[in-house]
Amino acid sequence: MNKLRNTSLLKSVVQSRLPTVKSIRHACEGDTSSVKGLVLGLYQKEGDNDPKLTPTGQKIDDKLKGKLANLICETKLSGHLGRGKIFNNIDPEFRSVAVVGVGLEGIGFNELEMLDEGMEFVRVAAGVGARSLQKIGCTDIFVDGMDYAEQAAEGTGLALWRYVDKGSKKKQPKVPTMNLYDSPDMESWTRGLFKAEAQNLARRLSDTPANCMTPTLFAQATVDALCPCGITVEVRTMDWIESQRLTSFLMIAKGSCEPPVLLEMTYCGTNPEDKPILFLGKGITFNSGGINLRSCKGMNEYRASMSGAAACVAMMRCAAALSLPINISCIIPLCENMPSGMSCKPGDVVTLLNGKTMAIRDLDKASVVVLADPMIYGQFTYKPRLVVDVATVGTGVKKAFGGGATGIFSNSHYIWKQFQSAGALTGDRVWRLPLWRYYKKQVTDNISYDVSNNGRGLANSCLAAAVLHELVPCVDWAHLDTRGTGLQTKYGLIPYLPSNTMTGRPTRTLVQFLYQMACPADPQGS
Repeated sequence: MNKLRNTSLLKSVVQSRLPTVKSIRHACEGDTSSVKGLVLGLYQKEGDNDPKLTPTGQKIDDKLKGKLANLICETKLSGHLGRGKIFNNIDPEFRSVAVVGVGLEGIGFNELEMLDEGMEFVRVAAGVGARSLQKIGCTDIFVDGMDYAEQAAEGTGLALWRYVDKGSKKKQPKVPTMNLYDSPDMESWTRGLFKAEAQNLARRLSDTPANCMTPTLFAQATVDALCPCGITVEVRTMDWIESQRLTSFLMIAKGSCEPPVLLEMTYCGTNPEDKPILFLGKGITFNSGGINLRSCKGMNEYRASMSGAAACVAMMRCAAALSLPINISCIIPLCENMPSGMSCKPGDVVTLLNGKTMAIRDLDKASVVVLADPMIYGQFTYKPRLVVDVATVGTGVKKAFGGGATGIFSNSHYIWKQFQSAGALTGDRVWRLPLWRYYKKQVTDNISYDVSNNGRGLANSCLAAAVLHELVPCVDWAHLDTRGTGLQTKYGLIPYLPSNTMTGRPTRTLVQFLYQMACPADPQGS
């Protein structure tokens, strides 16, 4: 991995924003006490062999003259993944020591699961241990790297984060300091903290109530997060949007009294003449379904219909933090989809920038409409080598995968394999779905218009991808549908992502993908 640059600047920026990096300290007025806790890994027993502490754990046990090993034996810890115990007052340096199972020693890539289990198990163990210590009041948490310092940092940073309402009068949770213990690999640890901090930024943006994260406020939060990192952010308002004739975007935005905003972000990490990768993030800050109103039950979750945009902002921040040698451009159309006398009506037809006509037959499926003209505009403006859009679109992906994977559609096998590899390394997997002419026909086979926003049939995720594919005829492209992964965690919980909070996924997979594109000789980022 290339050396981190501008570290002091980035650390100061991170410290001022989110409570997930190791330099943030527990600070309560008048309270200077420090309660230290330590997370140690325990490998699962195999056959007749007893469970085995990691090398760091063995050093602690030697220091305690075998006391820790005896306690592990007495409490019958087996080393099974995510299971463990907290032992208090056994070490003079640490008030509490959490011993957590890391699964089998030496485990690696599982082809059937398409997952590097060694890395993912360390995230789970570190996250479970750190969260347990946080619950009992530890203010300084030290974590065993367990041979994967970067992944240990990711699990720890993601597990300890909580959305904090700044206006609440309730006592807010204290965020512990995070430190790597007994390892010289501080660069990997720092890299992991940057990635966790980026995903936590996406979680904060997504979890904020819709009245506190309007298009304008999202734009301001983006400027605050990215400009200090050297990323150029252009905030385009209504007059500019109208002058550029981004009509499809305005068709959805006009239903709300909140003015729409379009963000253009640029990160230059290599030769400015090199073609960038263009990202688009769906930024509907609240999606009621418009005239095709959604069910009131659970509608509050759709404040995170901008989670694709949040993941793109977080990805840009992390790319700058890691100084990735690649050029990135990002376009985010921000608006609300609301019912009113000004709302777009089912059956309205709009002419896109490329001259094609689109019928907006279902306002509940506004995602592809909002993205259409900005996607065409981005290709005209930036001449990218690759286009990637990230959006919560179809319920089909959610019903098929749940929270297990993000659905991906791509016209490039190479790009799909790069995303598959990235997801296997980050533990935040993607899985390819078909982009066949069969679906294209369902959205284009009408003599009255060129394309409809919903098509015909039940495969709504595939139909939405077919619509977007119509807009990128001459460039490699990937569409990530995060309807099942980018909203609240409810089923099949990941231990280091608490339930009923926004996930911030797939931020780390996007970052890993960018790294692989920038540094193809070192796909694991080591």
